[in-house]
Amino acid sequence: MDDKVKFDIEFPIQASPQLLYQYISTPSGLSEWFSDNVNSRGELFTFIWDDSEEEAKLLNKKSGERVKFRWMDDEDEGASWYFEIRIQVDEITKDVSLMITDFAEEDEVDEAKMLWSNQISSLKQVLGSA
Repeated sequence: MDDKVKFDIEFPIQASPQLLYQYISTPSGLSEWFSDNVNSRGELFTFIWDDSEEEAKLLNKKSGERVKFRWMDDEDEGASWYFEIRIQVDEITKDVSLMITDFAEEDEVDEAKMLWSNQISSLKQVLGSA
């Protein structure tokens, strides 16, 4: 199995950090933009797209700031990969950005970034911040 490479992307977004946090940390918020439906039992989140389901474990979260998940398939293989969605506020301009940290196979990084761009575009539409 090939090692995955870490990548970070930043998406400026016009929304309050408090509102954004609801969309990145709750099943109802995530199901508005990240997948068709999201269920959670404690630390275990089930993401549903059409006919497929993926489970992810919530590794940690900091209220109003970030959430970090690991796909259970990766967890079962003992992998250390994760994806993190972090809210960053510029101290001077107060501009808000979503910082995404994720991992992908080296030849799939561009594809993964495009997927995140599409997801964040959906989030911006939901927020009315497009």
